[in-house]
Amino acid sequence: MHILHFLFGVFGNATALFLFLSPTITFKRIVRAKSTEQFSGIPYVMTMLNCLLSAWYGLPFVSKNNLLVSTINGTGALIESIYVVIFIIYGPKKEKAKIGGLLSLVLSVFAAIALVSVLALQGNARKYFCGMAATIFSIIMYASPLSIMRLVIKTKSVEYMPFFLSLFVFLCGTSWFVFGLLGHDPFVAVPNGFGCGLGAMQLILYVIYRKNKGEAKKPTADQSSLEMGSTIALEDKQSAANGSRYEKA
Repeated sequence: MHILHFLFGVFGNATALFLFLSPTITFKRIVRAKSTEQFSGIPYVMTMLNCLLSAWYGLPFVSKNNLLVSTINGTGALIESIYVVIFIIYGPKKEKAKIGGLLSLVLSVFAAIALVSVLALQGNARKYFCGMAATIFSIIMYASPLSIMRLVIKTKSVEYMPFFLSLFVFLCGTSWFVFGLLGHDPFVAVPNGFGCGLGAMQLILYVIYRKNKGEAKKPTADQSSLEMGSTIALEDKQSAANGSRYEKA
């Protein structure tokens, strides 16, 4: 059982790393253009907070047998922080101020949760407090593709929902869901069970609408990036580009 628990944790690390690295296509474009264009930096700041909280929760003095949770989320926090710095460097003045302010808030929230858990809580109370915080933001992160799923149903096209990204959302959620079940840890199992379900729904939509791929208007280069966190901005830009066309669909 312990070996199986470890193996699912390792597989979860691999699939989660793919998700964290998926926006690199977008950020290569941003660096080349020296502009963030219409991309939103908010998802990356929020994902960084989720990673920080999950990494903190996985530390041995907070919860036992969850070190693999800390390793991948610590890595994820580092990767997301690089994305945020790039946004601050290349974003317009207004965007820099917004992302800088949100980053300060996120770091303050994390610091407050960490300090309260260390100074005021012990044992199970510390685990429940940190686990609940990590669970809430994990669910928020996994819920971000809901908008692109709505767009797929509305346009009857999977043009803007890359198959491999949906597959790895499913595999990542499933791996950590099983890891949480084997470790009897609801704070790992519940949010990742949610992610597993959403990933499965994306794959089902892909099967239903896969033959319609390409029928919708072709995306611009910045719209076709593989991102888990930028789907809301993608939907907004696509809706604006197509106007009333989607209203008639």
